[in-house]
Amino acid sequence: MPPAGIDKGMLDLLPDYEELPNSGMRKTIAKRLTASARDVPHFNISADIEMDALMALRKELNGREGADYKISVNDFVIKAVALALKRHPDCNVAYTDDAILKFDRVDMAMAVAIDGGLITPIIKDAGSKGLATISSESKELAGKAREGKLQPHEYQGGTFSISNLGMFGVKSFNSIINSPQGGILSVGGAAPRPVVKDGALAIANIMSLTLAVDHRCIDGGTAAGLMKELKGILEDPLQLML
Repeated sequence: MPPAGIDKGMLDLLPDYEELPNSGMRKTIAKRLTASARDVPHFNISADIEMDALMALRKELNGREGADYKISVNDFVIKAVALALKRHPDCNVAYTDDAILKFDRVDMAMAVAIDGGLITPIIKDAGSKGLATISSESKELAGKAREGKLQPHEYQGGTFSISNLGMFGVKSFNSIINSPQGGILSVGGAAPRPVVKDGALAIANIMSLTLAVDHRCIDGGTAAGLMKELKGILEDPLQLML
């Protein structure tokens, strides 16, 4: 019998193939993402971020004598999103039929690619943690995810998600919301691009962000306010040190 979902006539037109049975993880991913894409009315907004100040701060912090950490750009983004959500708590929400759930802390789920699928380990209460702590926890969680050693409490839940494909040279992309969360941020790679500063052409390191939100619980102006806040934090990263 042909695989379910493919017409026999169409299958006859295709080259020879190997059937790779879907794992339980792949079936769960397919089920959840299909439901989210079908049932959650979402919209996307995008912004370009000048990253020169942040990259200079990162270089300074990582270059300090005796530093036992290596902070990544993604660590800065996690902290910045958590801070922006603390300032715009109407975006740290989830929709239910009876009420909108407004969370009192930011539990940040970060997408990690693993063999055969994707998982989102969670940095609990990311808004209250410093960059070094976030860096340590994110590396530990990503390592455990790839080794298949995450415990359920380390990947179940979360109030907001981040997906970063910048390390693959991706400029920008759209993510499917990790329902029942209200939003997910897609992070592209920072690269030199031409910009206009004070009426003159210049070069700056630019990173593109795309925010997808559940329109049932987050309206356009609310999402735009979050993105504006996030842009301001990333372009003035000393705010992350306060």
